[in-house]
Amino acid sequence: MSKLALSDLALSHFRSHKRVGLTLDGRPLAIFGPNGAGKTNILEAVSLLSPGRGLRRAGADDLTRRPEALGWKITSVLQSINQTHEIETWAEAGNPRQLRIDGKSAPQTALGRIGRVLWLVPAMDRLWIEGAEGRRRFLDRATLSFEPTHAEAVLTYEKAMRERNRLLKDMVRDAHWYTAIEAQMAEAGVAIQKNRHRAIEELTAAQEAATTAFPTATLSLTAADPIPDDLQAALADNRNRDMSAGRTLIGPHRADLVAVYADKGVPAKDCSTGEQKALLISLILANGRALARDFGAPPILLLDEVAAHLDASRRAALYDEICSLGAQAFMTGTGAELFAELGGRAQYIEVTELDGQSVVNQKETA
Repeated sequence: MSKLALSDLALSHFRSHKRVGLTLDGRPLAIFGPNGAGKTNILEAVSLLSPGRGLRRAGADDLTRRPEALGWKITSVLQSINQTHEIETWAEAGNPRQLRIDGKSAPQTALGRIGRVLWLVPAMDRLWIEGAEGRRRFLDRATLSFEPTHAEAVLTYEKAMRERNRLLKDMVRDAHWYTAIEAQMAEAGVAIQKNRHRAIEELTAAQEAATTAFPTATLSLTAADPIPDDLQAALADNRNRDMSAGRTLIGPHRADLVAVYADKGVPAKDCSTGEQKALLISLILANGRALARDFGAPPILLLDEVAAHLDASRRAALYDEICSLGAQAFMTGTGAELFAELGGRAQYIEVTELDGQSVVNQKETA
């Protein structure tokens, strides 16, 4: 199987890092140091080597190091399916993010064609008990990993829906204003649903094929109002109701991802905090296994504070899974002892803070 990995990573004026360069060999990377030192900022930089706004969903101006506020830049060398790509992404102060791949300007969607990046961050620990929007975003990230055009379908749908919602709020009743918009929403909406169902099927199959210390989840996609086969006709029929509400009430934007702890038959939202975390890890690992088969190489994994609430046996199981998968995983933790079970299977980086600046020390061992 091919290897998907970064061999070099450089950050300039990115978050707390003024200038840092890492030489990587494809093994998992254990990043340790005190809270606030800048460990997660390294993971965020890597997340920007995939389509979208990264693991914090931050705007371009929010990523620049203070107080200089000069803008920021990330450069990397990506080994992808027997090809090497040079990637540069940056933003000058007050300007949107730019991207070059192999020296040529490229849209962000191009990143999804040459690589795959998945992440799990502490903010996702409440995924099963908070609003449906976060679960849709989680599912859409997984879906995007299988189908790079999914992002375009989502953006097209959301843009058309905003236009339709403006018409609804303005109480526009002339059907001619809606026809083209609703046709666009229907076409994109069908693609979104098809892609999401495929992702759930891929995750389910990858979980069932696994021998793991982590529990499996039974996944399903639900909606407050079921999405009809003919979405365009349903949108037209629903205009009066939507006009009263001032927004569109049917469509894939109302879908929700439901998970059940398979062995116990308990909805994820009713599981313990530890069980909910274990289900998330299980799904990320399943996503990685499915991509290794589908894409031809396992994805780059970004696991922020993933070991903090795992006991030693489950930490060891996680590291064994990652190494068996062959994934380059960037993992953070407050202490080197959290990565003891990795031994020589990983590279190690210590991150500290000095005078408001992150200091990175690449080590041979923990």
